[in-house]
Amino acid sequence: MDGTTYLSDYRPYPFTLSTVSLTFRLAPRATRVTARLALSPRAAGAALHLDGEELKLISLALDGAALAPADYRLTETGLTIHPAALPEGPFTLETEVEIAPETNTALEGLYMSKGMYCTQCEAEGFRKITFYPDRPDVMARFHVRIEGEAPVLLSNGNPVGAGDGWAEWDDPWPKPAYLFALVAGELVATQGSFTTMSGRKADLNVWVRPGDEDRTDYALGAIQRSMKWDEEAFGREYDLDVFNLVAVDDFNMGAMENKGLNIFNSKLVLASPETATDLDYERIEGVIGHEYFHNWTGDRITCRDWFQLCLKEGLTVFRDQSFTSDMRLGAVKRIEDVIALRARQFREDAGPLAHPPRPDHYREINNFYTSTVYEKGAEVVRMLQTLLGPDGFRAAMDLYFARHDGQACTIEDWITVFEDASGRDLGQFKRWYTDAGTPHLTVTETFENGTYTLEFTQDTKPTPGQAEKPPRLIPIAVGLIGPNGDEVVPTRVLEMTEARQSFAFEGLGAKPVPSILRGFSAPVVLERQTSPAEQAFLLANDTDPFNRWEAGRSLARETLIAMTTGAAPDAEYLDAVGGLIADEAADPAFRALVLRLPSEDEIAQAIAASGKVADPDAIHAARTALMQALAARHEATLAATYEACAQPGAYRPEAADAGRRSLRLACLALLGTRDGGARAAALFDNATNMTESLGALGLLVAQGKGEAALARFRARWQDNALVMDKWFTTQLALCPPAEAADRAARLAEDPLFTWKNPNRFRALMGGLSANHAGFHRADGAGYRFYADWLIRLDPVNPQTAARMSTAFETRARYDAGRQAKIRAELERIAAVEGLSRDLSEMTARLLG
Repeated sequence: MDGTTYLSDYRPYPFTLSTVSLTFRLAPRATRVTARLALSPRAAGAALHLDGEELKLISLALDGAALAPADYRLTETGLTIHPAALPEGPFTLETEVEIAPETNTALEGLYMSKGMYCTQCEAEGFRKITFYPDRPDVMARFHVRIEGEAPVLLSNGNPVGAGDGWAEWDDPWPKPAYLFALVAGELVATQGSFTTMSGRKADLNVWVRPGDEDRTDYALGAIQRSMKWDEEAFGREYDLDVFNLVAVDDFNMGAMENKGLNIFNSKLVLASPETATDLDYERIEGVIGHEYFHNWTGDRITCRDWFQLCLKEGLTVFRDQSFTSDMRLGAVKRIEDVIALRARQFREDAGPLAHPPRPDHYREINNFYTSTVYEKGAEVVRMLQTLLGPDGFRAAMDLYFARHDGQACTIEDWITVFEDASGRDLGQFKRWYTDAGTPHLTVTETFENGTYTLEFTQDTKPTPGQAEKPPRLIPIAVGLIGPNGDEVVPTRVLEMTEARQSFAFEGLGAKPVPSILRGFSAPVVLERQTSPAEQAFLLANDTDPFNRWEAGRSLARETLIAMTTGAAPDAEYLDAVGGLIADEAADPAFRALVLRLPSEDEIAQAIAASGKVADPDAIHAARTALMQALAARHEATLAATYEACAQPGAYRPEAADAGRRSLRLACLALLGTRDGGARAAALFDNATNMTESLGALGLLVAQGKGEAALARFRARWQDNALVMDKWFTTQLALCPPAEAADRAARLAEDPLFTWKNPNRFRALMGGLSANHAGFHRADGAGYRFYADWLIRLDPVNPQTAARMSTAFETRARYDAGRQAKIRAELERIAAVEGLSRDLSEMTARLLG
């Protein structure tokens, strides 16, 4: 047995569990946990298996009577009570175990972060707290008592009692164990409240360490905005008396939606203008929204098994993206989401880690918290909204909540709801959940006698374990633009269901220019032969903001690809961008997005998709040259725009102000190729907010002129862990590629590189891997350094090590020498004795 779990093997748990009573007696190295489980057999003759890892069993009793050793079997993975020892009817099982939170460096289960007790139980961390059926389809009501010296003792649900050294919590809503949470420590709260649409008041608390409370106001406001939005957009109101959010410094994930007690990575809570960037503010609001929205799409309705993970995560990402779109500029948010999707999920689909949103097997579930599950899962939900329309989608969601509240569900349950609400057969659409890979749409066109015809062909390349891919239902939003720039056919959603399919538009006076895949209506790759002139036309005239940006992006991408083989910058592109820079009617954030060139990784992905070998050095040189060409052509306009976008007053994180700062920094990045970094140095000296300070620092680093600024930045912020994470990442991601691996090695020796902290480890290693040409340096120095640290981290925190290993997933893009060096490092990792299951599975998949 290789430890693989298969979807086809699912069986319901043979017992029902109605209530759970937990008592924690906290101690750093010897916490005692007593659990009383009220169980009933579904049928006679079944053994009772409870998951449990790294637990010291102290006592075990059934209905108050101690069980004899012959009545049960204890292993490294759990506790099994033999059928003969179990009664035929309901019974209560009581266990007491001892655990050591202080030595739990994996940060799963109950662990300690700088003296504070906290938990992370998704996906399978609860089994490291007590013996339990640790699976999402076992839902029960929890009552929790915490005893300890900490002044603040928190758990799920509502507080029902407290005294000197103890507190009790009761959660009235059944939940699976992965949603259990406990926090205990010296904490202070920023307090607020929210009155729900039915008139019930909920107390809100943002808990942080003393000294951090001056950076919590934005997080509190984000909770209130999330609650209001979910009522208005989905009719969902909060269902407890209190909502607690806690910031934790040591955390493997971004945040966790535990019922009524959300635990967050500190970087997604703490913000002030001096310490947080505009992106930080946007992410804080979005992730707080995401975890709060899980209250209904994840907590009240959860997933039956971990194969259904995208049911809660994809849906909730869609909800948080919609929330952020409503809070900020929706068109810009959509573009940003697609950039991220293509950078992470399309890359995943194109390599050895490709899998469907609902996989059919896994070895380690922690390895399937992926962009495919989250971001592609959100795109699949978005397609349902596109197909049904806003009203039809809302009706289906209302039915979903009414039908499945309090249940653990499957993708089949979800699809059936949409079929019942709409009257449509969505059997073909379901393939988006079960088939891996990114469909490629090839488009040809004809125009005869006033009829314009688009013919689409869809094809999805083979992925690991899935060679054949039947056609999917693909919603293709299309508009047509006349030669004079007027829209002659407004957006129409075409439903492609066949491998090859044509759609005709009649009654046109002239051949139009098509605007295809408006709003990125499906997560596909669109392949259509277009001229630079047509792309420039769409950039100037398309009424769909996404496709207007897409036209400019395509121009830039094709220009860069040509430049990697010695071509000159495309004049059509240079002129088109110049027109947009000067277009003051366009939103600044949109203009900034058009000004930013595709990343080097994106260019490598596009070159590899065409069947050619990507050269990291040539890509870096081409991107640098194109920035220089843009600056030379439009220096005066860029300089004027840079000055016009200067901060008008005190910093505000609102979208409009953030958009101006974004445009200012985009102009500065180009101007730096002309002024030798003079403007960046001046901005760094005078910046009053972290967005501009860090932006200027990064530009100085990119020009090889950042050492003095890096030293000043460090001296000022060395006591602020979250800001220093930015310091590590910025210099590695943006430094000249030739020095990236050597700089990473020096930084790994820095006393501030506290590598057991996931944020700090990700800051350094993620910064290196983000430096495309630096990480892929031809001599393999980047690969060796990265692999060394994965090996070192794995026995301490296997989950983080496994997730960071995805930096190697793109090896097939590059030349034979780089491929061989990556493979050698992966084989070196795989050969390590005692390698964790997490990293072992990832290296095996990466090796193919």
